[in-house]
Amino acid sequence: MSRIGKLPITVPSGVTVTVSEDNTIQVKGPKGTLTQQVNPDIKLNQADGVLTVSRESDDKQHRALHGLYRALIHNMVTGVTNGFSKTLLMEGVGYRAQAAGSTLTLNVGFSHPVEVKAPKDITFETPAANTIVIKGIDKQAVGQVAADIRAIRKPEPYLGKGIRYENEHIRRKEGKAGKK
Repeated sequence: MSRIGKLPITVPSGVTVTVSEDNTIQVKGPKGTLTQQVNPDIKLNQADGVLTVSRESDDKQHRALHGLYRALIHNMVTGVTNGFSKTLLMEGVGYRAQAAGSTLTLNVGFSHPVEVKAPKDITFETPAANTIVIKGIDKQAVGQVAADIRAIRKPEPYLGKGIRYENEHIRRKEGKAGKK
């Protein structure tokens, strides 16, 4: 049995989980609503504020889907209650970020500022000039937006300039040795 898939999902108070006939799950909470289409081979059972995910057989495909859908549903429940966030740090001379409404303006060494529009349900915050916080209820969307912003100016290995995740370690290279 899948170690992840067999874990029950506790549904906190204030969150409603609805499973429709075509195996679409909808999770409503204080921060918003998320929906996910679930494979018909995966069964969802809800009782006493606990949601369990089970599978039809022990096929390799069913075992993979079992853990996947349990993790996706757990992330949906966590997202509508607490939300998710990713923090990006900018290193470099003159590198700045400024959030105005749903637009993030980045000055990262190009001849022009780069503007990033926030997708639906995603918000940008800039607590400092070189820090970007991306918040939202969908874990996949938050991670994708963070990856897209990081790809604008990836950290380089010699001076460490660029946009990186908060806990990301950049392997540094030595550079030219010069004549001896």
